[in-house]
Amino acid sequence: MRRTGRARRVAVLGSAGTLIAGTLIAGALSAPAASAHSDGHGQDREALGAAIAAARAEKAGIDWKDCDADWGLPTGVQCGWVTVPLDYAKPYGKQIKLAVDRAVSTGTKAERQGALVYNPGGPGGSGLRFPTRVTNKAPLWVKTSKAYDFVGFDPRGVGHSAPISCIDPQEFVKAPKADPVPDSEADKRAQRKLAAEYADGCAERSGEMLPHMTTPNTARDLDVIRAGLGEKKLNFLGVSYGTYLGAVYGTLFPTHVRRMIVDSVVNPSRDKIWYEANLDQDVAFQMRWNDWTTWVAKNDATFHLGTSQAQVEQQWLKLRAAAKKSPLGGVVGPAELIGFFQSAPYYDSQWVPIASTWSKYVAGDTQPLIDAASPDMSDTAGNASSENGNAVYTAVECTDAKWPSDWKKWDRDNTRLHKDYPFMTWANAWMNLPCATWPVKQQTPVDVKTGKGLPAVLIVQATRDAATPYPGALELHKRFKGSRLITEKDAGSHGVTNLVNPCINERVDAYLLSGALDSRDVTCEPHATPKP
Repeated sequence: MRRTGRARRVAVLGSAGTLIAGTLIAGALSAPAASAHSDGHGQDREALGAAIAAARAEKAGIDWKDCDADWGLPTGVQCGWVTVPLDYAKPYGKQIKLAVDRAVSTGTKAERQGALVYNPGGPGGSGLRFPTRVTNKAPLWVKTSKAYDFVGFDPRGVGHSAPISCIDPQEFVKAPKADPVPDSEADKRAQRKLAAEYADGCAERSGEMLPHMTTPNTARDLDVIRAGLGEKKLNFLGVSYGTYLGAVYGTLFPTHVRRMIVDSVVNPSRDKIWYEANLDQDVAFQMRWNDWTTWVAKNDATFHLGTSQAQVEQQWLKLRAAAKKSPLGGVVGPAELIGFFQSAPYYDSQWVPIASTWSKYVAGDTQPLIDAASPDMSDTAGNASSENGNAVYTAVECTDAKWPSDWKKWDRDNTRLHKDYPFMTWANAWMNLPCATWPVKQQTPVDVKTGKGLPAVLIVQATRDAATPYPGALELHKRFKGSRLITEKDAGSHGVTNLVNPCINERVDAYLLSGALDSRDVTCEPHATPKP
């Protein structure tokens, strides 16, 4: 489950490349350390294909230009394209273009250390806003922007990079949708039908892309981008699903990593990708939802929603029941409410705005909540972006790994979890259910591990993160030998490196600027709790 923009489906997971053969092949055969696939002849065709594509990109470079106006990026950000194979096993076959952008480093030539490439998560998230941290002079990134060009990209299938689609965007955002929590077997049958139709829609609208919409392919794309940038080694910052992308990249290309920070970590165990990871989210979301409703109760003088967590929870159930009986404003039912309220367990920055909007509703000012939770049918570009993000999310998670095809398992697992963790469980289940009837072959996840030459990776994680539960960071820490873990204790905002917490910020700067790491893992106090 991931979140991209105002996606109405609860969505981290979140609830979305000719070369001179001689010199090339010598490097190609030694370049990547591992792959998800082999052709059975001892030679890894996709590893070879990735090396061919990277050598091609290194020769071509990137033709940086002013960005198209409709990309919505400010002056100071440049845009370009990197060409990659759709299928790395066929590097001379069909090619697709990936959109990349950058803001050049602000320091002197002596200070410059290369490019820092970013992925914000998803699957399905666009990284094209990342360079605006330089143009906006974002305080936390001023030091690192002297040393690095900040580089973002749309991963394959996303945004400007051969975008995929599974359903008409206006239909995708239309509201109200059915209550995710089923009252009957008939409700479950209706949701199962929608999920199967969605999977079929992905095949109909994006069938050529689907078999190649995987994390290993996106990691190979990342290596081609590295080569196109003229970088011998990659500096990478990945958040949320971006941590899994980083973990797979580090496994496939250990000798190509210079510095890597992974923030809010997806559990990379093959046993967790992706069905079990989503069940783990349901538990963690309930924990963080309870943290938020407890905070709302503590601030009852401001919000007037109850003086105890139990009272605030009752207000939520009352609101939910009212919306189920008669959608608010004719469009906001329980599904739309979850789409709006889920931002609170995701991000502390949303605690005050969501509580304030809810407080106004209870006090009789209903329009702000209706506006916030409703789709904007006039925003066709935004709706297309939301649909695209969800399509990529579904395509990558469903194609990356094998999912249960037996509905009884889904029903049993989600019924059990819903009893104790009701906030997100069924909404998350229906979002992922297309994977049960997925129309292309489901693959085996990469066995994430430390390859020879992998440098020390910096891992940053809050203990109460809802979208990527804390055990995921411990698992990656164990798998990436020599890594360092910074734990933000008693905090749960998703995406830690972009929050003000000097204990973390100073260490991120030190690592990026000099490669410095503490001699042992570090535990930091939480960042400041939001104030009403």
